[in-house]
Amino acid sequence: MSQALDIDHWNLDCEFNNTDHHTDVNGVDRLIVRRGQPFTISLYLRSGNYQPGGSSLECIAETGPQPSEQYGTRASFGLSANIDTSCWSAAVTSPPGDMVTLSICSAPDAPIGRYTLSLGRSGRIEFILLFNPWCPGDAVYLDNEQSLTEYVLSQDGIIFRGSYKYPISTPWNFGQFESGILDVCLKILDMNPKYMANPGKDCSGRRNPIYVSRVLSAMVNCNDDKGVVLGKWTGGYEGGVSPMFWRGSVEILQNWDTHACQPVRYGQCWVFAAVACTVFRALGIPCRVVTNYLSAHDTNSNLVIERYIDENGQPISSGDMIWNYHCWVESWMTRPDLKSGFNGWQASDPTPQEKSEGVYCCGPIPVRAIKEGELTFKYDAPFVFAEVNADVITFMKKKDGSTSNVTSATTVGQKISTKSVGSDTREDITHLYKYPEGSDEEREAFEKAKHENKLLQRQHQNQGLHVAIKVTSDMRKGCDFDVFAVVTNNTLSDKLCRLVFGSCAVSYNGILGENCGFKDLLNVELSPGAERRVPLRLNYSKYGGLLTEDNLIRLAVLLFDYNTGESTLAVRNIVLDNPEIKIRVLGEPKENRKLAAEITLQNPLPEPLENCCFHIEGANLTGGRVISERLGSAVGPGENAKVKIYFTPSRSNSRLRKLVVNFDSNKLCHVKGYRNVIIGK
Repeated sequence: MSQALDIDHWNLDCEFNNTDHHTDVNGVDRLIVRRGQPFTISLYLRSGNYQPGGSSLECIAETGPQPSEQYGTRASFGLSANIDTSCWSAAVTSPPGDMVTLSICSAPDAPIGRYTLSLGRSGRIEFILLFNPWCPGDAVYLDNEQSLTEYVLSQDGIIFRGSYKYPISTPWNFGQFESGILDVCLKILDMNPKYMANPGKDCSGRRNPIYVSRVLSAMVNCNDDKGVVLGKWTGGYEGGVSPMFWRGSVEILQNWDTHACQPVRYGQCWVFAAVACTVFRALGIPCRVVTNYLSAHDTNSNLVIERYIDENGQPISSGDMIWNYHCWVESWMTRPDLKSGFNGWQASDPTPQEKSEGVYCCGPIPVRAIKEGELTFKYDAPFVFAEVNADVITFMKKKDGSTSNVTSATTVGQKISTKSVGSDTREDITHLYKYPEGSDEEREAFEKAKHENKLLQRQHQNQGLHVAIKVTSDMRKGCDFDVFAVVTNNTLSDKLCRLVFGSCAVSYNGILGENCGFKDLLNVELSPGAERRVPLRLNYSKYGGLLTEDNLIRLAVLLFDYNTGESTLAVRNIVLDNPEIKIRVLGEPKENRKLAAEITLQNPLPEPLENCCFHIEGANLTGGRVISERLGSAVGPGENAKVKIYFTPSRSNSRLRKLVVNFDSNKLCHVKGYRNVIIGK
């Protein structure tokens, strides 16, 4: 009969285990391991020695408040000759003696979360178990070391905003390994309504990254639950801060945690996506933020965005909208619930737009399912398909109440973008969501999705009169500049037209502001083959006080052909450049050595800037907090705002870290910049 090991004390070897499991960036003061991969602990016996075949140890691993073997939240196992990485197992790897090296492995599909592990009657240890994208048996396995570094281990990144003609890189501090953030992420899981209703079943569901993705999609917004961020797209930001204020996820998650899970005010799509990306990466699911330019919000699921304008080309509001851009996340996992071929990147959208199964969440849906037009696949395929493929039909409402069709060449789903692996450049991933326009594969996907009207619409576009909007490359906030309507007569007859050229401030999600400049030409003559350029001057004195924080102006040209009665519309959003923030790090960056960042911004406006303030933060650079420096005086036109801010890097490793900088003032707000820093030993 075997003798139970009599354990006196133990060593969890946290530094060795956490490093081996790629969790040492969380710290080495507690045991954090990944599923399906062995970890090692040292047991020191009170009496007796370990003897192969003559010693026993009963191990019980439990997670959640109601652990049960039926739910997979409790596992009992004894000593084996060798570790079995396909299930919970334990094996001794040391020779006989009074110190035992015990190797333990969790099942590769075990629920993630906080665990207790009972070692016979004399030992009880605690650890955290995460998803393991390094383990071939895990549903989130990703077989590419560079991708794992980018999509799991990287604590900062780039989110693309601006417009599809002019994507703008916005730095973001994900900070998933900053002190306390993993605990906040686990708390998010514990605050979700499914856990409240049935904690045993919810903890069991945490074995499945599909389930966890869906929970996180709902919990990052607060529309149905004690979620993290409250969205706001109109009006002021009383009781909170502008979504443009945030530079990273850490402060948001800390605020939610320390204020009794009250929602953080306020967020918009890139904030929801970035916070979700932080939580996914913290839990071990490879994740990236994606931007879709000219993103459709189809409220009635007919795959058509219906836009209405008046006879001056001014938009009339409707439920359907086209967002200048929209951000969501993709996470990497297998989809055993679907037919084969749909593993890999899955789109999830934590921005609360439409309900899914009664809750404001969206996804996960395989990106390939969107490309193939598989709209019956789980979850929420029609909504995401419409975001990148919806048809746009424009109607003119006339004074007599009648409506007429307007030719318009707007195409949604442009330049779908994410940060490249290993660099700050933009990777265009449109081809993962859509086949090339006009290809046989695109036709097949649209027919499968019952979206043939898009193909028909394309065949009936007006080839006679063509109108486009051209701009100059130098459109900086604070400057006066021209934009141009370019009209071409591709017919064989003379044309007499009315041209209405308007501009107005617009938010990134398509909500229109006031007029920034307007021109109405009643008699534009065009001979066959002729081209006419019509300029519109945009003056800072007019647009400066109307711009939203997005720095966007909507340009629209409506061309009315007196001969045929047909109307053609061209729309383009332009984004005005903010000034560059120049960042110089003084001294050699080393662990625990105080550094200074010299930060400079030149005032581009023809008026002084007051209440100027710089903020900096960065993973392992600023100690998980935001450091601010306010200027004592106003900065005149053309003058420099300049500060020196001190910070102390806390960890060294060979990876780049981003020092993210934000500038605010009374007239120029939320200007972002960053500097890559490598911390030496």
